[in-house]
Amino acid sequence: MPVTAVTTDTDALTLQVVADFTVPVRRLWDAYLDPRQLERFWGPPEYPATFVRHDGHPGGMSIYYMTSPEGERFWGYWKWIAVDEGRSYEVRDGFAHDGGAPNTDMPEGRMVFEFAETALGSRLTCTSHHASLEDMEKVLAMGQIEGMRAAMGQIDAIVEDLASFAAGRGTELQLIGETQARVSRVIRGTVDQVWRAHTDAELLSRWQLGPDGWSMPVCEYGAEPGRSLRTEWQNDETGERFGFVGVVVEAAAPHRLVTTERMISPQDPDGEQSPETLNEMTLTPVEGGTLLAYVITYPDAATREMVLATGMVDGMETGYARLESEVLAA
Repeated sequence: MPVTAVTTDTDALTLQVVADFTVPVRRLWDAYLDPRQLERFWGPPEYPATFVRHDGHPGGMSIYYMTSPEGERFWGYWKWIAVDEGRSYEVRDGFAHDGGAPNTDMPEGRMVFEFAETALGSRLTCTSHHASLEDMEKVLAMGQIEGMRAAMGQIDAIVEDLASFAAGRGTELQLIGETQARVSRVIRGTVDQVWRAHTDAELLSRWQLGPDGWSMPVCEYGAEPGRSLRTEWQNDETGERFGFVGVVVEAAAPHRLVTTERMISPQDPDGEQSPETLNEMTLTPVEGGTLLAYVITYPDAATREMVLATGMVDGMETGYARLESEVLAA
């Protein structure tokens, strides 16, 4: 078991858990900042976690739920306060209603995660700060210590599996719940570079082209909330054309961009007949480059199935490979 010490201090209103691992600090850090990895150990084995949002920057949010053996979902959140990359981060954590809205009737605490190098690898010190003794006793009675021991007991297997999360694996798809999908890829570039490539119209039109033989004659893009977006692709041989329109809903450069999206065609130039999706892009620095996590919310399961069946993920991989080779490598 990686947990080597558990200390409860009712005077300071803290619970401190120390765990040791035989991997470098960066490997352990990335496991906590990558939602694909974190959700494999944040919940106890019987209550696996699913992260629908995981920002990893000050002012950001993480929203997740744990699923019981009976299928019941228990929601929680983190509000990101501070990040010292590779060394520590601090969040306010609490319970949430279905969908992730904070439940103010339940205690909200503060958690500090500290990562340090040791002779054998790395050490994680997680300190939970409670607002009152009553809050602390309530959370402890709910099994906080037992839950953290069980959850951390799963980390070794995840951090040893570097190949599953390293750069070079290509674009990966994960279905979340009934109406969401997460597309993930490590892109060889800095967060600032990848952000600019996704928000600068000139750069975007150079790599987000899909298969060979297609071009992007229309690219109206940016990252200002409220801005209208429009992209159009054209098959240069046949003249076939389609595109997307949307609006920037939220932006926190260079980490998070939220937009709406509707497909347009010659028969539906404004996309009024197309279902609208909500697209949440999060960029996080990891070893090997920048982890791009793209969470798409569809209006229903049938629409999600229809869109994914078009080969969307393969098309995104073609674009990301072009981004690395033709834009970021230039």
